[in-house]
Amino acid sequence: MTMTRAEADKILADNFAPWVLDLSLSVESLGDDRAVLRLPWSQRLAREGGALSGQALMAAADTATAIAVSAARGAYGPMTTVQQSTSFQRAVSGSDVLIEAVVTKLGRRMAFADITMTDAATDELAARASTVYALLG
Repeated sequence: MTMTRAEADKILADNFAPWVLDLSLSVESLGDDRAVLRLPWSQRLAREGGALSGQALMAAADTATAIAVSAARGAYGPMTTVQQSTSFQRAVSGSDVLIEAVVTKLGRRMAFADITMTDAATDELAARASTVYALLG
């Protein structure tokens, strides 16, 4: 059974640090092996020159992975990031970003995911990431 957006939003609210919540991420959609989150544009998250900071994108990708893994498992459980690799391809300025995390392998102790980050206004790819998570419970 696919997790609901309300359940995923509750996972965000209950399990993430206040500074992650300050990103104002919202769950756009969920599937059995994926989650799409929206990172709203904020000048607060911009770096010199007005582009969205890479740190904000990396945190959003990491958070989207946790939601996707939870969806794949059917519920949230303790997990931690083991590895994340991010490649930035295009700056985003003045636009929300859609972050889609897709679980590519879910084992008993490890999960792997691929993430795309797309400029919501232009539909252009802004960044890609891959993550590895340790499942702790």
